[in-house]
Amino acid sequence: MKPLTSRGTPHHIVPPARRTTRTSTLPAPTATRSRFKTVLWIGLGFTTLFVFITSEVFLVADYPMYHVYRLQVISDRHLLIPHVLAALLALLIGPINFSTRIRQHHLQLHRVLGRIYVISVFVGAATGVALAAGRPGLPGTSMQAAAWIVCTTAALITARNGQIVQHRQWMVRSYAVTFTFVSSRVLNLWPRYWSHLGDNFASVGIIAFTLASLLIVDLGLNWRELTCRRDGGRL
Repeated sequence: MKPLTSRGTPHHIVPPARRTTRTSTLPAPTATRSRFKTVLWIGLGFTTLFVFITSEVFLVADYPMYHVYRLQVISDRHLLIPHVLAALLALLIGPINFSTRIRQHHLQLHRVLGRIYVISVFVGAATGVALAAGRPGLPGTSMQAAAWIVCTTAALITARNGQIVQHRQWMVRSYAVTFTFVSSRVLNLWPRYWSHLGDNFASVGIIAFTLASLLIVDLGLNWRELTCRRDGGRL
């Protein structure tokens, strides 16, 4: 008879090791990273306020430079209102859901806001394409909407798969596209920029802003790998 251990298990039988699963975890926040995030969000906030004052407020005042655009806005209001509301929701939810504190202590709120963000992106993208239909700006708007949907869908899939690091990276890309609705209007107040901005150039400009935003984000996400050399890593 085989000797038994104190728990009655045969000595020669080794209990199976507990199965471990590899999950993606976010790096612990540092003071430098926290300061960078604070400065970044303050900068984006001031940029949004500047664009709102210099672009949207003048629509109400019927500023001569925006007169034609104002008439177009009025005629497109049935699509423009849901488009603006959806984009505004996505723009406001982004900073909240990127908060480490909210994600750690209010995970359910994070998930609810994330679902609202996804719905807002799809509504904003669909109405944006509908607004551009039949106009020279359709190619640029379609490309922007496609990038918006692809990045957001990838963020949703990685979240459902438990790939937290990848989810956060795709959300950063998605929000970068969201913010092109602001960044592409920064120079609107400059008359020379406005007077030379035809419909075809505007379409190219939207594509350029979208691609530039995604490129800057990817450089930021991979900055450590680009600037740090591992020993023995040279080819």
